[in-house]
Amino acid sequence: MLIGKAACGLRYAVRRGGNAVGYCSLTIKCGTRDEGVHHSGIAHFTEHTIFKGTSKKSARVINSYLERLGGDLNAFTTKEEIVLHSTVLKEDLGKAASLLLGLATSPLFPEEQIAIEKGVVIDEINSYKDSPADDVYDKFEEALLSGHPLGKPILGTAASVKKISSKELQEFTQERFTPGNMALAIVADVDEKKLESQVLKLAEKVFDSSWKESPERELLPVTAIESFHRTVDKRNHEVNAVIGNLAPSLFDAQGRFPAILLGNIMGGPASNSLLNDLLRERNGWVYGVETSYTQYSETGVMAISLGCDKCNLAKCQEGVGKVIRKMQDDLLSESSLKAAKKQLLGQLAISSDNGETQCHSMGKSLLAFGTIASDKENREAIEAVTAAQIQDTARIIFNPEKVSSLIFL
Repeated sequence: MLIGKAACGLRYAVRRGGNAVGYCSLTIKCGTRDEGVHHSGIAHFTEHTIFKGTSKKSARVINSYLERLGGDLNAFTTKEEIVLHSTVLKEDLGKAASLLLGLATSPLFPEEQIAIEKGVVIDEINSYKDSPADDVYDKFEEALLSGHPLGKPILGTAASVKKISSKELQEFTQERFTPGNMALAIVADVDEKKLESQVLKLAEKVFDSSWKESPERELLPVTAIESFHRTVDKRNHEVNAVIGNLAPSLFDAQGRFPAILLGNIMGGPASNSLLNDLLRERNGWVYGVETSYTQYSETGVMAISLGCDKCNLAKCQEGVGKVIRKMQDDLLSESSLKAAKKQLLGQLAISSDNGETQCHSMGKSLLAFGTIASDKENREAIEAVTAAQIQDTARIIFNPEKVSSLIFL
């Protein structure tokens, strides 16, 4: 893998992998948390409307440009990034990278297209009413991070989206969409030096001396709020519940790897995770239960999410408490810790075998750290975690006096 920074400030990483298919992503340090004085939801709305035409390509041309080649073009927004990404035949990677940079550097945001897309996004906002499992988590995180930019909803509200204008979108992107805030990642079975040369030539072509640097993102401390336990009557057939707390941040090198292991042991994707085993496999109380660990710049959030019949809620709560106490009271044996590490490393290896997943991870790492940890470095960090660290992490995150919960009945 080759990692570098173009003269304009654009970071890049190219990695050889795959076969006939190539993957390309442009990650922009401009998520929901960076909306500032702009209307709530503008970052996500930018992601939607950025495909509606540039100074060189119409919306119709953009929508069919890669598809005519058998490729795919898409995007998503998080609280800290907007990501544009494409999957194409490796011989078309140059076209894909050029298109992604063109979308980010010369969007037009035509008013007539904005008006149409507002209806689409408002429908997306309203659709969450039909997806309580997603809605309850979002509301939980908003409450947990209340008062901090990370606590803002990614989609915004119907009222705020209606007020977004083309002028505001231009101002927002001109302020945040600068080369120093971008990272281009490519994974393909092509010589890495050849790819690097193409990236540098493209960056020189797209960015001239008129481009200015964005102000540094202001990192604000996250003040731990008083724990809450709220129940909202949604009159749903299924109960959706979330329990969790603040967790180590992306930059907490000592804390985040024990937290990753803790989350995977408690409620990772495998059926043998403690919560899956107890609540689903042995008792059939839930259709699904998981422990998620989201890492942000200033903090993280670890949460246990589940859905169950109302008659099983008390039993599920008791089961979750039992698993938490087990992690807090019982030190993992040497064999259990070794097995947990092997399982996590296997899951990460399988996940990273996907070129699209690799690109997303590479772009995020480039913007956060300016580099990308090697597989060896990640393995060593995971192998270095002790049973005592996992136990301490469980005690801190799931401290009964600090943990919060939200239930949709």
